[in-house]
Amino acid sequence: MLFNSYLFLLLFLPIALMGYYAAGRISLKLAALWLCVSSFIFYGWWNPQFVALLSCSIVFNYVVGLLILHFAGSPKKQLLVTSVGVTVDLVVLFHYKYFAALFNFLSEWGLTHGAMDTLILPLGISFFTFTQIGFLLDCRSGLVKEKGFLSYVLFVTFFPHLIAGPILHHKEMIPQFADPANYRFKFENLSIGGVLFVIGLAKKVLLADGIAPYADAGFASPDDLQFWGSWATSLSYALQIYFDFSGYSDMALGLAKMFGIGFPLNFNSPYKAASIIDFWARWHITLTRYLTAYLYYPAAMAISRAREKRGMTVGSSAAKSPGGFAATIILPTLFTMGLAGVWHGAGMQYLVFGIWHGLCLSINHGWRIFVVGKKPPAQRHSGSMTQMACVLITFAAVLIGQAFFRADGMGKAWQLIEGMFGMRGFEGLESLGHAVGLSFGDAWRLVIGHHLQGVYIALLLAIAWFTPNAHQILGGFSPALFKTLKNPSQLLSWRPSLGWMLATLLLLALCVANVHKETRFLYFQF
Repeated sequence: MLFNSYLFLLLFLPIALMGYYAAGRISLKLAALWLCVSSFIFYGWWNPQFVALLSCSIVFNYVVGLLILHFAGSPKKQLLVTSVGVTVDLVVLFHYKYFAALFNFLSEWGLTHGAMDTLILPLGISFFTFTQIGFLLDCRSGLVKEKGFLSYVLFVTFFPHLIAGPILHHKEMIPQFADPANYRFKFENLSIGGVLFVIGLAKKVLLADGIAPYADAGFASPDDLQFWGSWATSLSYALQIYFDFSGYSDMALGLAKMFGIGFPLNFNSPYKAASIIDFWARWHITLTRYLTAYLYYPAAMAISRAREKRGMTVGSSAAKSPGGFAATIILPTLFTMGLAGVWHGAGMQYLVFGIWHGLCLSINHGWRIFVVGKKPPAQRHSGSMTQMACVLITFAAVLIGQAFFRADGMGKAWQLIEGMFGMRGFEGLESLGHAVGLSFGDAWRLVIGHHLQGVYIALLLAIAWFTPNAHQILGGFSPALFKTLKNPSQLLSWRPSLGWMLATLLLLALCVANVHKETRFLYFQF
């Protein structure tokens, strides 16, 4: 079931909300059970057979988690049980996501015979697998205190985050599910959650889906594109995924707020980032947090321990020498981002996407340590022009990575990049010549008609770069567990008022009139 469908908007969501708050007046456990059942219905609507997979995964990880907690006084047994649990999770994920691709790859090299059809990927398998692996690791670290089965099922299945995140920590959700105040209906929750949901729905339905056909057409045959066509395709996809994922994240946080639950912020205007480090602190924030905690830090710690045994420097001192920087910064960064790339899908292009971002992050860290770090503190502040240049350079690096992220294979990614660098020539601008001699109005309509994609791109870039995001608009009312940047615009600051209510209802009506397409969110494929 999709957030942007009539079924969800007009039937599922109203019934889920009414049932939740009605059950909450009787019993908290009954309300939690209602929410679990609703979430299973939401998940199973697409393909009921995968409800069994989700259920088995939940029961297995819950039992493994209890065993890990049971062996709290025996580190070796804890490690063994944790390893078995994580391995089984990864094997299941590998089976659905990578096995067919690996088999066909080996077949192309003559190492296996025949070809295998790609398996249907269960929706959200990466997200609920990662969520539960994090739970097992938190059990081993002693961070898990609540052992109730119902609260665990709710933690995994709560439908606003089940399909595409945000990726949640057990410790930040369980206290909220245990708080009786969150089961009582409040107009404030419905109002704020509704506004955030409508903003997200508008991003998806009116902006992302509108630019999507241009991106799809360009990536279908990038070898036909020259300079301007390649850039238009790249920018169209960059804006499609931006408003698609931003819209989904806003809708997820808005829905959770309607049920009295707060989620961590997952999207914070990443195209305004002035460095690639800043970009990953703003894009899919909870995935970055997950990768940092469970991949980067353990890898960096293992390297530091190995260096320490050899009597070598560790920590910030080690990073000041080229060899130490390569070992303690570049190596764990490439390891983490390489796996992050592969997590997005089976294919060499995803690995290249991850390695590209790992290299960019390494260069960014190197610049910060070896160039900026050697300047006196008073000279480290950059002006507005420098800041603007940094934003554009960061955005260009992101576009290169997205070519691999979106293309159907390495070949098509390279073709698009070749076009962006002008290696297949430049298109003529004949339409401008046709406008000569026409009246201003006719010339303007002719040029706009021939370059509608460019106008669309300019409009969406202006929104992404120069307007506050949804959480800045909500300001102190934002339901995010950690707050966003301050809103520079007083005009676009939400407040409980008749004017904002009418504006929200008008935007909702506009969205509802356009949800007939029911296009899936891009991150559902991961």
